[in-house]
Amino acid sequence: MKLSIGIVGLPNVGKSTLFKILTKKEVNIANYPFATIDPNVGIVSVPDERLDKLFSFSRSAKKIPAVVEFYDIAGLVKDANKGEGLGNQFLANIRETNAIIQVVRCFQGGEIIHVENNVNPERDIDIINLELIFKDIETVEKRITSLEKEARGDKKKEKSLEIMKKLKENLLTNKLANQLPEEIKEDKEVRELNLLALKPQIYLLNGNSTDVSESLKEKIKNLKADFLIFDLAAAENIDELIKKSYEILGLISFFTTGVDESRAWTIKKETKAPEAAGVIHTDFEKKFIRADVINWQDLLNCGGWAEARQKGKLRTEGKEYTVKDGDVLEIRHG
Repeated sequence: MKLSIGIVGLPNVGKSTLFKILTKKEVNIANYPFATIDPNVGIVSVPDERLDKLFSFSRSAKKIPAVVEFYDIAGLVKDANKGEGLGNQFLANIRETNAIIQVVRCFQGGEIIHVENNVNPERDIDIINLELIFKDIETVEKRITSLEKEARGDKKKEKSLEIMKKLKENLLTNKLANQLPEEIKEDKEVRELNLLALKPQIYLLNGNSTDVSESLKEKIKNLKADFLIFDLAAAENIDELIKKSYEILGLISFFTTGVDESRAWTIKKETKAPEAAGVIHTDFEKKFIRADVINWQDLLNCGGWAEARQKGKLRTEGKEYTVKDGDVLEIRHG
């Protein structure tokens, strides 16, 4: 699986600067709103020293890291849902992403204009979250219209219509994902809508720790979200942000290694061995027999596969094995 993250925020908060640092890719950064009109998409390698060491150990011809896809969209402003600024047209571009990074300006710096004329991170978070919710209301209203036609005499569709109406009621009270009732959050059809308000969020607080108030931290805590304090003006790389994204989304990496290539693969925690094999190739899942499994560090310490087996570190696991972060797998399939 590929991890994809949408970057949102008001204009001039540091979104495009973040994107540039992440991707080392020149994008249009300017000191005025709406410099970024088309969504920028960048592919970023996931930093992982374990892969580097396996690559050297196996003397592989190729090293293939896991990747994250970042979508940087045009800055939102208050009432974007009513067409202010560029409107909220670009929010559709992050509908398919796994998570959202909301960049929040905490630094003062009067030389960089703020679209709301003053720096107020808590207000800015409310503005962006409201725009995400309004975009979701549009999506839900369209689905309700369809279901009203489909539900006549269909009990299952009637139940879906009832849940969609409850969802709309909740969204109209400005509730994000963590505040929605479980019945709504876990509904299959609701999940299929890929609502923005249901996506995990990381707040990137752009500034120094002295710029971040306790009340702002408390606000984010109440939103049941996570945050990083980061001065983008001084940053060179933000490996921590990628690691935090993995943590929040419950993702881990396993590896394959050999003479041809060493590669990192991304899976969800608690993934069984056949499903992990399917990430490498769909046939591997269908025809899975067993997997040889060893922790990456144990493989290096033992000095090779044969030595690892002799020392009892290399195990043969079946279909019920749950893959762990840092496992190196050799898949046996029909």
